[in-house]
Amino acid sequence: MVLGSVKSYLKEACKNSLKRLGTDYIDLYQLHGGTIDDPIDESIEALQELKQEGYIREFGISSIRPNVIREYLHSGMASVMMQYSLLDRRPEEELLELLHQNGIGVLVRGAVAKGLLTDRVEEKVSEDGFLGHSKERILFATDALRAISDVATPSQEAIRYVLRHPAVTSVVAGASTAEQVLENSVTSELGPLSDENYDKLKKSAEMIYYEQHR
Repeated sequence: MVLGSVKSYLKEACKNSLKRLGTDYIDLYQLHGGTIDDPIDESIEALQELKQEGYIREFGISSIRPNVIREYLHSGMASVMMQYSLLDRRPEEELLELLHQNGIGVLVRGAVAKGLLTDRVEEKVSEDGFLGHSKERILFATDALRAISDVATPSQEAIRYVLRHPAVTSVVAGASTAEQVLENSVTSELGPLSDENYDKLKKSAEMIYYEQHR
């Protein structure tokens, strides 16, 4: 339960975070985007004031909802964190280009689709599939990642896929071991995907679309 207004709550939460962190400011303050029914104008005002007052350097939101993201588009936000992968290409429908045109960076989460786009796909995949993709289609997509390179792992190619769009500025890749952290971290040294391989990967996984939150 939020005590007081959303604006006062957000500002107080930020200042409490600064105390816990033992620092004077936060470089990037990310707000969970919520829904279109939230008091968005009040949230934007709070974030803008926190920046003007020097408590934060930049702010952004975390959301996959196009209708929410459009409401924040001209707020002065620097970033949007969203789920994006070869198996979840919904951001390609409109959001990536929209954010790129407005100079807003995309922080990607879920680039390896809960481990499905890795060498561990056989143990991770279930008969229920993922986001409407069948088990067979998931295995086909991971095979495509393997096929385009003899030097990179499927997870590295999955990360390179989402980095291919110029709107994407960073990938927050999950890892459960030190080896996976190292594997993910060297992906940037591999360079961008070629147009040919990018197109091959697109053809390996069906496009899904936003059915809600338009």
